[in-house]
Amino acid sequence: MTDTATRALIVVDVQPTFCEGGALAVEGGNAVAQRIAEFAATHHSDYAIIATTQDWHIEPGDHFSDTPDFVDSWPPHGVAGTAEANIHPALDALNPAISVKKGQYAAAYSGFEGTTPEGQLLVDALRNHGITSVDIVGIAESHCVKATALDAHAAGFTTRVFTDLTVPVTPDQGATARAEMAAAGIDLQPSNASH
Repeated sequence: MTDTATRALIVVDVQPTFCEGGALAVEGGNAVAQRIAEFAATHHSDYAIIATTQDWHIEPGDHFSDTPDFVDSWPPHGVAGTAEANIHPALDALNPAISVKKGQYAAAYSGFEGTTPEGQLLVDALRNHGITSVDIVGIAESHCVKATALDAHAAGFTTRVFTDLTVPVTPDQGATARAEMAAAGIDLQPSNASH
């Protein structure tokens, strides 16, 4: 088991905009937010730090569309400065050491495209904290969780995705994403398997 001093929990895009009632709702989003909150509260000591990512769109170009194809273009969501772009209220107690925002002027699925308020990329912020392994949870498994996990793995972090603490846009897209992550060498397991 990895030393807790070098492990981070990355919470990807758990924002009201992606949950029931939001602009780009994923079925099960609010329930996943609650499960992540409970997991983080119970397992806080398993991690050196917690990091969060947020879609924070200002003018993301073709990423937004009035006639979205739901592949490369989407209805407006995660609009910077709106309440639904904030971290989900269920995670108010999370107190992340690293918080990155992504997608201000372009589509950005991976948290590794995001920057801290100081302008630091997520990969650098994690390395500055001595992190070598990451556990990834959040919304949506088929898009931003997958992209973040693939980038984490490519950057050399030992990467796990907790399958019960994420939810895909559709079951089919979730299955495809899991196959892609597994093929890349990412460890997929339920959150209770490692504790």
